Amino acid sequence: MTDHSDSKNAASSTRPAIPSRAHPDWSVVSHIPIDASDEPLVPVSLAPEPVKVFPIYAREGLPGAVAECYLREGVYRRLLHAARALPPRLGLVVLDGWRPWRVQQYLFDTLYSTIQSKHDELDEQELMRRTREFVSLPSRDPLAPSPHLTGGAVDVTLCDADGLMLDMGTAFDEAIPASHADYFETLTTLDARQRQARDRRRLLYHAMHAEGFTNLPSEWWHFDYGDQLWASYGGHDRALYGPSEPETIENRWRRQL
Repeated sequence: MTDHSDSKNAASSTRPAIPSRAHPDWSVVSHIPIDASDEPLVPVSLAPEPVKVFPIYAREGLPGAVAECYLREGVYRRLLHAARALPPRLGLVVLDGWRPWRVQQYLFDTLYSTIQSKHDELDEQELMRRTREFVSLPSRDPLAPSPHLTGGAVDVTLCDADGLMLDMGTAFDEAIPASHADYFETLTTLDARQRQARDRRRLLYHAMHAEGFTNLPSEWWHFDYGDQLWASYGGHDRALYGPSEPETIENRWRRQL
């Protein structure tokens, strides 16, 4: 049995605070030019330890979800480097990468309707704002695709040596303020569990940041490389990745014939 204090001690070493960043201005992000690399998507299940794959939307039975996590090859390699830089006995769990448009639409519609049912006083503009805080607008536009449709966005968390996901302060996809990456940095007093979650978020953030990833401020688990969000937060003039899809026999035959 794993001694979970090893993971706790490794994550509790002093690291810089996660910086507070403004939420993305999608009207600006969506107009960043894309160089449209043809870099392929690769299945993350090929990854060696300490990377694990848990395609959470397929496991939960979401319509259109695929039982694999795909990333652009360059993103995949950077993710491996980030995982290998973690303290001993810790690893990364990939929860989602490339996301079919149908899943993006389902997530957006579900969150929108849930917020609307709980807050019937909100107008359309505020409903859209709250929804887009956690789910980007579904888009297959080659000039402004949803980040997960590019294969450049990845949702990750930490796990211990037994592969069990660590407590990061909220569950994945909790649409609450505590899911903001810097949430625990803003509190003046923290209990032991909150301090542990803060330190684990710092560990994840800086491991990914060291490999060139940027973080979506409203989601501690969401990181980007090469897409328009990455270009926006990283100060790049152009994005690298437009919309993509995994290679299939059908797609190959279409090209060949």
